[in-house]
Amino acid sequence: MSKIDDLFAEFDVPDLTAGVDEVGRGPLCGDVVTAAVILDPSKPIVGLNDSKKLTEKRREALFIEIKEKALSYFIARASVEEIDEINILQASLLAMHRAVAGLAVQPEFVLVDGNRVPNWPYRAQAVVKGDSRVPAIAAASILAKVTRDREMAELDAVYPGYGLAGHKGYPTKVHLEALELLGVTPIHRRSYAPVRAILEAKQ
Repeated sequence: MSKIDDLFAEFDVPDLTAGVDEVGRGPLCGDVVTAAVILDPSKPIVGLNDSKKLTEKRREALFIEIKEKALSYFIARASVEEIDEINILQASLLAMHRAVAGLAVQPEFVLVDGNRVPNWPYRAQAVVKGDSRVPAIAAASILAKVTRDREMAELDAVYPGYGLAGHKGYPTKVHLEALELLGVTPIHRRSYAPVRAILEAKQ
């Protein structure tokens, strides 16, 4: 992680600051998962970084450590049905809102990964590439990614043949070919173009 002091000074960030991130905007199936984390300054966690830059083994280890050491955390989601109804951006913002609202300790300030902040009552700031710049956002990205990856592995057993455990629902060649061959499942996002095209072709 880069030095965070200047960033905190820029946003006038208090101690009770939550980091928020989401995982799962791009996949063709499954919920979008978010997490909110308030770190405990007295219990530092070494090695926090953007979850995509960490190995699976390191993410799993940090997942446990974050849950043990964080002052407060909450993992939330928006469903496939909500994604199809209100679109993925609004569903992601809704899931972020749920994550912060679920914290046992309510934050004084919220730092959100990306360039959009949900419509909520909290003082907040969006931080582009925040999962590489802000430890609390990095922690949130790890909780969200490990949670969603585990769910995709479980769904792989429910819907075999799609390769969900490998590509995590993203539109890889393997996934697209499986959709053509096996069809659309209840966990697929019908509003997404590749899924919608298959459904329309079968009408």
